[in-house]
Amino acid sequence: MLIDIGVNLTSSRFDNDRAEVVASAQQAGITKMLITGTNVDASEQAAQLCSQFSGLYSTAGVHPHDADNVPDDYVDRLKALLKHPKVKAVGECGLDFNRNFSSPENQQRVFAQQLQLAVEFNLPVFLHQRDAFTTWQQILSAYTPQLAGGVSHCFTGDKPQLKQCLDMGLYIGITGWITDPKRGTELYDIARYIPLDRVMVETDAPYLTPKNIRPKPKSSRNEPKYLHSVVDTLATAMQVDRDLLIEHATANSNRLFALAD
Repeated sequence: MLIDIGVNLTSSRFDNDRAEVVASAQQAGITKMLITGTNVDASEQAAQLCSQFSGLYSTAGVHPHDADNVPDDYVDRLKALLKHPKVKAVGECGLDFNRNFSSPENQQRVFAQQLQLAVEFNLPVFLHQRDAFTTWQQILSAYTPQLAGGVSHCFTGDKPQLKQCLDMGLYIGITGWITDPKRGTELYDIARYIPLDRVMVETDAPYLTPKNIRPKPKSSRNEPKYLHSVVDTLATAMQVDRDLLIEHATANSNRLFALAD
């Protein structure tokens, strides 16, 4: 049994075969999936998908890319979503200074507002960070004593950043990034420092298709059924038994997100 904690199932790249993608994942042993809410509309769509398929849960939040364009009523709409029994975390929220699709000022404001919601609803946070670690940590640290935990989604940082995330009590989400021989070597090298009781696995589908899938898929679209490829590489990097990694990653995901059996 595996849990994929990050699937962008509302993506238009799944519009033609969404049910088949879910079914093939479940046939591959991916028994539960957390559907990522990246803006208010997508969060509402994600919650709706949870009622259509078994084993699906979702997050509700605003990605930093969308911070400039949040509707005036976005906090109220998120509050309504966070009462949904299948919505298990606030996010995807955080900061992204790599591309700055939204201004840093708006990113920080919207991030802090979502952290306040997580405290109010006693829900964990599903966190994004890229090229903004210092500011991200400063904002997050003010809330961590009150938060019900969180996960650094798609962690790609260095060893000092890993330590600081662990010191804040965060779980570490690992994607197919670790399989990339060009971009993922540093992550591969430091993965052994992730404690088994803090690790989670995710595909971030349809993005970040693992590079170690054999035979190589015809489509560049990532799917949750490929989560096994992430696990294979991560287990080797962490120098642990594959089944042991699955056992802990599954328990960690069930615990943080309070996923029903």
